[in-house]
Amino acid sequence: MVGASLAGLSAARSLRKQGYDGRLVVIGDEAHRPYDRPPLSKEFLAGTIGEADLVLETDDEDLGAEWLLGARATGLDRTERAVRLADGSQVRADGIVIATGAAARTLPGAEGLAGVHTLRTLDDARALRDELARGGRLVVIGGGFIGAEVASTAYALGLDVTVIEAAPTPLAGPLGETMGTIVSALHADHGVRLLCGVGVKGLSGERKVDAVLLEDGRSIPADIVVVGVGARPCVEWLEGSGIALDNGVKCGADGRTSLAGVVAVGDCANWYDPRAGAHRRVEHWTGARERPDAAIATLLAGGAVEPGVPRPPYFWSDQYGVKIQFAGHAAGADSVTVEEGAADDRNVLAVYRRAGLPVAVLGMNQPRLFTRWRKQLSASL
Repeated sequence: MVGASLAGLSAARSLRKQGYDGRLVVIGDEAHRPYDRPPLSKEFLAGTIGEADLVLETDDEDLGAEWLLGARATGLDRTERAVRLADGSQVRADGIVIATGAAARTLPGAEGLAGVHTLRTLDDARALRDELARGGRLVVIGGGFIGAEVASTAYALGLDVTVIEAAPTPLAGPLGETMGTIVSALHADHGVRLLCGVGVKGLSGERKVDAVLLEDGRSIPADIVVVGVGARPCVEWLEGSGIALDNGVKCGADGRTSLAGVVAVGDCANWYDPRAGAHRRVEHWTGARERPDAAIATLLAGGAVEPGVPRPPYFWSDQYGVKIQFAGHAAGADSVTVEEGAADDRNVLAVYRRAGLPVAVLGMNQPRLFTRWRKQLSASL
């Protein structure tokens, strides 16, 4: 098991649940036991929960695993069927689960400049939480979900917040332009400045950041900068291994890779989606929790099982006191209609359709209706 976050832990649990009782080694590049990432940009950053609340393992859980933490994988030898580690050692295995996740993309030129943060790991969240506690002017680069959640948390902490988004409409990728506009309006509702359609040229400051420089010539003063411009799959260690790579580890609909006895799960896995007829990399908590069951069944059966159809991806976000839930794929829709509530009230249930059939659903403070629609979506797709 290469990767010790949610996807790796879920795969380890699936192995034991599905009857595997042999040696199980879990390799993780972080020094921490598996922890929950979604609260890092919200409750943990706000200081309302502590590190103990992030623990994913239960008190009485014993997977009988050997945990190699703080150990970075550097290569995969397909002949020896061994994972090479940064310290020069290697771990041989009959079956391998790749769950190395993704890493936050950084801003070129920001290296070594104090006050500039990404938010992906517990250590990232610790450092950012300490800075936010001192207050000041925060600039968030990137109007996606991580950026929006950090902006919401910082606003509640009393900071002066500006969000910069290069695209004309924040969240247009996952939600489409219409609903992306409505959801991102939460910033303006709370007095957070949102600057769209403008790129970042760079940062200014000698040892510590003091401003974000925009492509249009403007300079936005900043005491703290959070870069939230997406994540890249951590698969460079697999180059030359014989495993097909394409925006992550290229997988079948059940997580199988191009190398027998190797499956991939979580944010690094680019699974085939039979509904779309294309590969999709799903970077969501639910996928990391659910998909390992199918991948482990494939691994234990030697690829002999018939792959099923993964459930439509689901994710949620909490911003400015509004619960946002989404399931499905907005990209294939040719229409989106509000079925319940009012967009102006940020209390809405919207359904995305293609040729009249639902392909996605969005809820803002509509948990009951959303759950009903999500079940219908899973049954109809």
